[in-house]
Amino acid sequence: MRIGLLGTGPWARAVHASALSGHPGLEFAGVWGRRPDAAGELAGLHGIRAYDDVGALLADVDAVAVALPPAVQADLAVRAARAGCHLLLDKPLAPTVAQGRAVVGAAEEAGVASVVFFTTRFQPGPEAWITEQAGVGGWFTGRAQWLGAVFTSEGNPFADSPWRREKGALWDVGPHALSVLLPVLGAPRRVTAAAYGPGDTVHLVLDHAGGASSSLTLSLTAPPAAAGAMVELRGAAGVTVLPEATEGAVPALTRAADALLAAARTGTPHPCDAAFALRVTEVLASAETLLHSGTR
Repeated sequence: MRIGLLGTGPWARAVHASALSGHPGLEFAGVWGRRPDAAGELAGLHGIRAYDDVGALLADVDAVAVALPPAVQADLAVRAARAGCHLLLDKPLAPTVAQGRAVVGAAEEAGVASVVFFTTRFQPGPEAWITEQAGVGGWFTGRAQWLGAVFTSEGNPFADSPWRREKGALWDVGPHALSVLLPVLGAPRRVTAAAYGPGDTVHLVLDHAGGASSSLTLSLTAPPAAAGAMVELRGAAGVTVLPEATEGAVPALTRAADALLAAARTGTPHPCDAAFALRVTEVLASAETLLHSGTR
């Protein structure tokens, strides 16, 4: 499968380009970016073509991997799907429910496969744990803390990202926490509470369709010494905690590419497809509405 990369930022350079160029089942064919000089530089590092026109890249490949801000990703994903390209997308799918629905609709109409890169879902230990707990049932409550230090650690390459500055932890690390909780506890019936904490920190409470409730604490402004992720479940089976990942983002994205190849070959949707990512976007949008309706 010939695949192109849309995006040239730190995440695209460090993760996407490395995973795509080293994948035995993919031909890394080219890159397009909003900054042609950055696209040329990245293309030179991997011996591929830098495209000035995104339409030309879409015409030359079977699939695209996207490492762009959510609003840009959503619009280009629709365009790529309509061009017949399978989609390897990043989280969050889109910054609004309407844009997320447009991506899902375009993929369904074109009959292309989609996989959204929720990193934890493509790390073997955590994913096996999620699958196991989803089969257990009887969960009473869940608790997730996803605390980053993007805005408090010196030299973080993602700190100057305009969309992260605008949308904060809710939209950046919130998808990671939800990608763990939703497969186990079921889709939320509603976000029952949302409140701000220090900096961009937010606290959410969810009521899940299966009867359980969950709480989430999300931040990109945690002190570096306090940063980290934790998910705990309590129920009839006792207490269990999400295991720590032992691999980085590049092997995880390689597995996401494996998943896209399998979905394209078989026609069977992956659990982390655009439709699942849309459900995550719906939760984030509901929480954002609650946050904006309150006071800080």
